[in-house]
Amino acid sequence: MPQYFGKLPTTNQPWTTLSNVKAVTSDNNIINFDCGDSRLTISVLAPNLLRVRFAPTGEFMPRRSWAVTPDDAEWATTPFTVQENEATVEIETAQIRVCVQREKCRIVCFDKANRPFAQDAEMGIGWRMGTVAGWKEIAADEHFYGFGERTGFLDKLSEVKTNWTTDALDYDALTDEMYQAIPFFMALRPELAYGIFFNTTFWSQFDIGAEQPGIWKMETRGGELDYYIIYGPEPAQILETYTQLTGRMPLPPKWALGYHQCRWSYESETVVRELAQEFRQRRIPCDVIHLDIDYMRGYRVFTWSPQRFSNPAKLISDLAEDGFKTVTIIDPGVKYEPEGNYHVFDQGLENDYFVRKANGALFHGYVWPEKAVFPDFLRPDVSNWWADLHKSLTDVGVAGIWNDMNEPAINDRPFGDDGEKIWFPLDAPQGGDEGQGDKGTRGQGDKENISVSVTHTEVHNLYGLMMAKACYEGLERHRGSERSFVLTRSGYAGVQRWSSVWMGDNQSLWEHLEMSLPMLCNMGLSGVGFVGCDIGGFAGNATAELFARWMQVGMLYPLMRGHSAMSTARHEPWVFGDRVENICREYINLRYQLLPYIYSLFWEAATTGAPILRPLLYHFPNDLKTYSLYDQVLLGASLMAAPIYRPGVEHRAVYLPAGTWYDWWSGDRYEGPIHILAHAPLERMPLYVRGGAIIPMQPVKQYVDQAPLDEIRLRIWPGNNEYQLFEDDGQTKEYLDKNFSLTDISVFTQTNQTVVEIGARMGEWTPPPREVIVEFVGVGEQRFQDDGKRHTLQF
Repeated sequence: MPQYFGKLPTTNQPWTTLSNVKAVTSDNNIINFDCGDSRLTISVLAPNLLRVRFAPTGEFMPRRSWAVTPDDAEWATTPFTVQENEATVEIETAQIRVCVQREKCRIVCFDKANRPFAQDAEMGIGWRMGTVAGWKEIAADEHFYGFGERTGFLDKLSEVKTNWTTDALDYDALTDEMYQAIPFFMALRPELAYGIFFNTTFWSQFDIGAEQPGIWKMETRGGELDYYIIYGPEPAQILETYTQLTGRMPLPPKWALGYHQCRWSYESETVVRELAQEFRQRRIPCDVIHLDIDYMRGYRVFTWSPQRFSNPAKLISDLAEDGFKTVTIIDPGVKYEPEGNYHVFDQGLENDYFVRKANGALFHGYVWPEKAVFPDFLRPDVSNWWADLHKSLTDVGVAGIWNDMNEPAINDRPFGDDGEKIWFPLDAPQGGDEGQGDKGTRGQGDKENISVSVTHTEVHNLYGLMMAKACYEGLERHRGSERSFVLTRSGYAGVQRWSSVWMGDNQSLWEHLEMSLPMLCNMGLSGVGFVGCDIGGFAGNATAELFARWMQVGMLYPLMRGHSAMSTARHEPWVFGDRVENICREYINLRYQLLPYIYSLFWEAATTGAPILRPLLYHFPNDLKTYSLYDQVLLGASLMAAPIYRPGVEHRAVYLPAGTWYDWWSGDRYEGPIHILAHAPLERMPLYVRGGAIIPMQPVKQYVDQAPLDEIRLRIWPGNNEYQLFEDDGQTKEYLDKNFSLTDISVFTQTNQTVVEIGARMGEWTPPPREVIVEFVGVGEQRFQDDGKRHTLQF
């Protein structure tokens, strides 16, 4: 036995594994496998989607609808066949075949080329006191992505990933538990991919070949094993099905795609006005200013400091006249203040809205306002109350809410002391008793609230998700026809329905700049497309070079926000001198020029679940060279960046996959697959465009709604391609009633010329009068007035 210094040997309780199948029965789309006292079911939900449930006792838990939007019965009927023989039971759909061995009830799936995937290992399924687990084989050349918010590189092979929301302050490349807990991943190998959604809100963990090479394991402290198998064969199909399960993002207001400026804290109205003035005088585009916790009166949520923000309505109105939207932070901790005339505490206490311990005592911990109590967002009445509290902010013009500290992040003593992080007692009751059973929230934006009575053990991972949901519904209710912006630090699977997400408190380190790309790509591969990292780093002081390089990368982030912490140097674009200011201006300008392209990507995400920022493997899933390529990213399908993320570096290797590629800056042409050495002085982030790319662009604006769009430029590169441009008013919810337009654009080569076809505009929305400039890059351009009709141009 190996000896570990200072550690006593431990013996794990042995696993009980599945016995042989005793009987097989069918009930509509569900096949039941009786294994003695235990029971396994396979539900056929779509040709590429199966749900596997296993209950050691034979009794399944009631349905929880917190993450999964549609009930199993709501999926369209999927034809399938079941064939039984002495050794196996085979279930076949139009896309996959599932073989269940009668001995030990082991499962293996096959694609139509008879390639196995999601294949149970020797252990199959096992359980012991307090936990249940499943083991599956890792195929040759198989790699693993997603897992929600994760540090480190892109591929998670040979790593352990725990799903338990945690305040991950000072995280690094080795950090496991993070702010978000999303128990979903996809496994990829050439010609085949599949996804696993582990449908458990309890503490859970994936071991991707760390303990046993060649075996991955999923384990939960819930009472059953419940997971969905999603066949690809490519990442795009997996995400489309996964986001059918967990929901898709609503289309954000267009201003939310602009540049956001934030700091902990812009401590007074005077400082905020000076900040806004600097942006406009320096001609650096910006749409959003965030107010951190110091806008409040003593950190009491839903209040304003009477000294430092004496007239918030006037401030926000003045900012709006100059093109700025205001976003305010809200934390879940409510200051414990009996007889303090604090309405949030008084109402919550009177109506018993706060989390209590199992013995009935009010739970308290310490956050910014020191002693604090916490709403139980699992209860519909509490969620509705919290949603309505946002009216005090929306009434003065607040356009978005930033939800923070909602893992929840709590200390056992005041923040000024050296305390320990805690969370609610695991036996603390949450939720209510009404509506137990097989009901749930039916779809995106649906206000039906169903609650079940549970303990914190089951819903710890949901606290941030349910807070974000309450916030979203409050803004929907109180901002009329205007779309709102919601940002959350913590969440669970399906968080994309309610909120955008940022990667928490990063640091002003080159390593964190580098790590931001795989972090955001894995979030996109987990169904959460509207994501970002704090540009420049939150904690610590960025150097001028680091800030310039980070702003270049930040131009690609779906959420482009600069943020920095109290006690650090200021991180606005102009504080590092003229050279860096000019770089920041150029790349923020480029962001605003690309907004028609980026906005169409958001529409794609809202309708299909596709990520906005993508690793190369997303579009090149059969190219093994892309599998571990974490430091090059695609913005949509056409634009690829190879950022610089180390100091003093002015050249870097770039991999260009199969196809024709063009250098964005120089126009140089390359035929992939090829490795090239890119020159990247401080002013240049290497940027490439795929052959046939169609990139719609607009003139630079200082903010999104500064003026009607009277000119749109279609930049088109040689090649063959099809593209769809999405447009609407960018502000209201009328797009939900089909008040938008779609324009199909194609480019192809015909004899010795290139033809660009712009289809007739489809839909009910009409843009303002404008000129369309079609630029065939490197050749020339043609112009016409946009009349919504079909146009064919030849170059």
